[in-house]
Amino acid sequence: MLERFAGLTTAHVADACLRAKVPVRTVSLTAVTGSRVAGRVLPAQHVGSVDVFLEALESAADGDVLVVDNGGRRDEACVGDLLALEAAAAGVVGIVIWGLHRDTVDIAAIGLPVFSLGALPTGPLRLDPQSADALSTATIGDWTVTRDDVVLADEDGAIFVPADRLEELFGLAESIRDTERRQADAIRAGRSLREQVSFAQYLERRAADPSLTFRQHLRAVRGAIEE
Repeated sequence: MLERFAGLTTAHVADACLRAKVPVRTVSLTAVTGSRVAGRVLPAQHVGSVDVFLEALESAADGDVLVVDNGGRRDEACVGDLLALEAAAAGVVGIVIWGLHRDTVDIAAIGLPVFSLGALPTGPLRLDPQSADALSTATIGDWTVTRDDVVLADEDGAIFVPADRLEELFGLAESIRDTERRQADAIRAGRSLREQVSFAQYLERRAADPSLTFRQHLRAVRGAIEE
């Protein structure tokens, strides 16, 4: 999965979701280590103690990505170097955190890709009851994800897609990538994007029909990338 994703970006996959009419479930995260990760979601809701993560790792499969739901809290870190080491030893290929991490230097030395909202020295500040779904769902931003989802992350953030639509979305994303590359090559060769999409024609048509949208025009000239 990571090999296939290596030639793409989360932006390509987001556009593919639009084309396939799949909900675009994205969040803004920063890479602590590594530049990208791809794998099936292994969800865990942090409640103030590391044991929920250890329990999640009991059922981890090689290639999973631990997806940590800490409610987006910015007053405590919930993942540190010991968890990163333990996750790597369990076959997990990355950690995606809706919250903060700490032990940045040590995590970097471990080399496991980790994405989070940022770093903070403070560890967990509370111990809450563990919910019945703590190991089956994780809420990341506006989205709830499960083992039926795949997470892809890179320098732009993370996107969650249904595992059973992944191959379709990868195919669409590759088509979108190739179109964008051809357009970029044409710009470098001296043919502006405006020329490629017949922008002057669009302005002329819009003057006659103010209801005409640019997307409608792109469809007509077969220049829409994400549709």
